[in-house]
Amino acid sequence: MSLNVPKNSSMRLKAVYQRIVDNFLAVVTAAISSYSLVALVRLGPAELISWLRELQLQPAHLFLAGFVPAAAATMYLMLRPRAVYLIDYACFHSSSNRPLARIPMASFVEHTKHTPTIDDRSVRFMSRLLQRSGLGEETCLPAAHNYVPTHEYCTLENARDEFELVVFSAIDDLLAKTGVAPDTIGTLVLNCSLFCPTPSLVDIIVNKYNLRSDIRSINLSGMGCSAGLIAAGLARTLLQVLPRGACALVVSTETITPNYYVGNERAMLLPNCLFRVGGVAALLSTSPMNARFRLKHVVRTFTGANDDGAYRCVFQEEDDQGNVGINLSKNLMVVAGSSLQANITEIGPLVLPASEQLLFVLSFIARKVLGARIKPYIPDFSTAFEHMCIHAGGRAVIDQLQKKLRLTDQQVEASRMTLHRFGNTSSSSLWYELAYVEAKGRMRKGDRVWMIGFGSGFKCNSVVWECIQPAARDTDGPWTTSIHRYPVDIPDVLK
Repeated sequence: MSLNVPKNSSMRLKAVYQRIVDNFLAVVTAAISSYSLVALVRLGPAELISWLRELQLQPAHLFLAGFVPAAAATMYLMLRPRAVYLIDYACFHSSSNRPLARIPMASFVEHTKHTPTIDDRSVRFMSRLLQRSGLGEETCLPAAHNYVPTHEYCTLENARDEFELVVFSAIDDLLAKTGVAPDTIGTLVLNCSLFCPTPSLVDIIVNKYNLRSDIRSINLSGMGCSAGLIAAGLARTLLQVLPRGACALVVSTETITPNYYVGNERAMLLPNCLFRVGGVAALLSTSPMNARFRLKHVVRTFTGANDDGAYRCVFQEEDDQGNVGINLSKNLMVVAGSSLQANITEIGPLVLPASEQLLFVLSFIARKVLGARIKPYIPDFSTAFEHMCIHAGGRAVIDQLQKKLRLTDQQVEASRMTLHRFGNTSSSSLWYELAYVEAKGRMRKGDRVWMIGFGSGFKCNSVVWECIQPAARDTDGPWTTSIHRYPVDIPDVLK
């Protein structure tokens, strides 16, 4: 006979279980402390003094009893890693003083038709792909895509112009929001995967803003869409050796202009359809003054060392005709799922409450030790995070993660809406999603944010933030002119 427990009753039972397990240690500690206190009170002053005399404690013992813990605490405070804070961030967005082409899908397809090396079959494939991509009609492409034939205008000069427009706009907004002077920035970390000119991109920024001559500047390239989280982790490490209160500028972008593929390999045509212009500038510091978020965890998982399939699933190469492009393998989703699982295994113990970890361990024992035929337990990450920012790499990526992590539609709303409004902006997409959550007024003090990024190699990286001060609702940002229209319904196929 089966017992049908109402859903609300099962939810109440789970809530009671979580409270008991999550607070078990605190309850036990409180019980032991209370018992010890009661025992001491019952002894009375005379019995307590007699007990201390029986121990025959010497002054040296008392000194060591006080000095050793104090010294250990001092050493711990001196050697522990410094806390790192996010002062603020600014995403690039097109406006009247920042002209950038918003190319509807019909215009994109029409321009593709005028590329002589791309045949009609490939044009039809790209058209069908766009209809199912989850992208809207307002995504931005670089200025070179305004011209026909597009590939003739994908020059080095136009690529530099795109980079400067996006990055300088984001940095200008960030400096205006924070009031930080450029000469106070001690570290600059930039990631741009495919565009790597000489002088380097960090040199362009140093020259533009007259940054310090002793600045620690690092240019990350070829690391894919997850490099923004790698850059944040690297900036955190560098801040540990700088004077307290130092600032680090992190810039994440992808320059589209020089990466226009003109061949007919379907796996290499996907980036043409999905990637769009975007970028972000973020200011990190070891000072909590005026900070908006605290950096809690950075977890990086790299699977390319032992799996050639994972290593080559996002691969820049030439096709049979010598056209350079990015080949996205058919097993990309499988590789992403495996990398995500490995990353979850590492980050889970750091963030999940004891109740979820216990269920996971019991499930593992039942399957591996007892041989029970049950599905692996998927932890409920909503118990660890209030907001999730999943890399908006494409509709398939978001669908896969929603299925793997058993997330609700609201939990992936920021990712889907970012993909619709801005497209795949590579490593900066996670920051557009964070801006969406804040523009909706959903961020609260103490809320935890989980950023999940995927990149070539193959990498799955996670960063966890804790909100200290939510943004004001009237703050100018990438969603200012469109947030009132979102969320929108995104059909499986656009007509």
